[in-house]
Amino acid sequence: MILEAIIISIYTLALLLIFMYALAQLNLLFNYLSAEKQVENSPKFDLSVPEETPVVTIQLPIYNELYVIERLLENISKIEYPEGKLEIQVLDDSTDESFAITARIVTALQKTGLDIKHIHRTDRTGFKAGALKAGLETAKGDFIVIFDADFLPKSDWLLQTIPYFKNENIGVVQTRWGHINRDFSILTKIQAFALDAHFTLEQTGRNIKGHFINFNGTAGVWRKTCILDAGNWEGDTLTEDLDLSYRAQLKNWEFKYLEHVETPAELPIIISAARSQQFRWNKGGAENFQKMFFKILKNKDISTKTKVHGFLHLLNSTMFLSILIVAILSVPMLYIKHANETLKMFFYATSFFIISSVIFFICYWAIYKRLHGSSLKSFVNYIGMFFTFFSIAMGFSLHNTIAVIEGHLRKRSDFIRTPKFNVNSIKDSWKDNIYLKKKISMHVIFEGLFMLYFAFGMYSAFVVGKAGDFGLFGFHLMLFLGFGYVFFKSLRND
Repeated sequence: MILEAIIISIYTLALLLIFMYALAQLNLLFNYLSAEKQVENSPKFDLSVPEETPVVTIQLPIYNELYVIERLLENISKIEYPEGKLEIQVLDDSTDESFAITARIVTALQKTGLDIKHIHRTDRTGFKAGALKAGLETAKGDFIVIFDADFLPKSDWLLQTIPYFKNENIGVVQTRWGHINRDFSILTKIQAFALDAHFTLEQTGRNIKGHFINFNGTAGVWRKTCILDAGNWEGDTLTEDLDLSYRAQLKNWEFKYLEHVETPAELPIIISAARSQQFRWNKGGAENFQKMFFKILKNKDISTKTKVHGFLHLLNSTMFLSILIVAILSVPMLYIKHANETLKMFFYATSFFIISSVIFFICYWAIYKRLHGSSLKSFVNYIGMFFTFFSIAMGFSLHNTIAVIEGHLRKRSDFIRTPKFNVNSIKDSWKDNIYLKKKISMHVIFEGLFMLYFAFGMYSAFVVGKAGDFGLFGFHLMLFLGFGYVFFKSLRND
């Protein structure tokens, strides 16, 4: 009975945390919809007036980007900005043949009159944060633009973003990510689905009400004095962007999010690349919760609502832990339910938490229809995408939970870059990419075991009680498919 009580208590607590997060998402949806009614009247620089045009430095932090460096530099060289006001820094920590290729391209661009510098570090201290900090020491610009190697900003990108800094309180302008290879595979489609929700619902929903948002590591602009005032880049977490964002906002700097400015980028096309990215983002989120939570709690200048949203924002990755707990315990809960008639009312009460899924369904649909239309065909496509996304997201829950636990325990690890491919069509070859790792993690074996575990959960629906119990069958089916997808894709590394 004690064991049953422990299982029920942990299961209920995890459901409550997921429900709280769902309510926060619903609040962000209301905020997002209210943003449509607001008229944009921000003061802006007139970049046709030389006296109003600030000097800008574009920083391109790269590390072994053999497949995309030429595409990146060609794209950046086409950026439009008043002459003499733009500097480009290629912050190159590369240790492979891509370094020589970068040097050759930079030299060629310099001969065209472009103010571009190739800055090479042989010591990767601080990883990306260290490279950005080193570049900042010699940067000419009052504003610092950052693009990762897989981003392809449009030529008028600076003309759309820099004007907003006329408001001297704004420390960051962040733009929305686009996806050049959204339709490459199921994996890229579900990544785009999740990122679209973040870059519309969450970023707009928080920003419009003055809650903390985050610079997303790329496709944004920093005011140089904001970076320095917030304490400069630090490499003690895997998400240096989230870290500096919160430190800056704790110093009362304002962030401006531009949903209408899209910056296209490449999504990871194979599961090992997606796993690497997910691990870094989720571990970094937990690390920043540990680093920032008490600073937010003690800050008297922040409203209670902003503190709640900040708390849940930093705990975003920890939701995977709650999902995994609910998933694992749902099978024994099925047996406990039919072994204890006295607990029947409790199980009826916990079914209320299905409303969390309904909230997520509504929130994601509101975003999906903005991007894809609200026709019947679009809604049918959305239903398929929603359940595919949630199944695969739950399939990643073990992998991401390990990252979260390491983050909360402050276990240090290196910044592992996400391999880029420069692949936009399923016909393009990526098999010979030299950055791919052949080794299969032990985590994958456990994901295969979880697939079998949830197959047992589906079987249990037929044998518990007198006539079976199919209340959790759909949930276990999604878990079986999600873990199965991640397991088999990881074995094949495709």
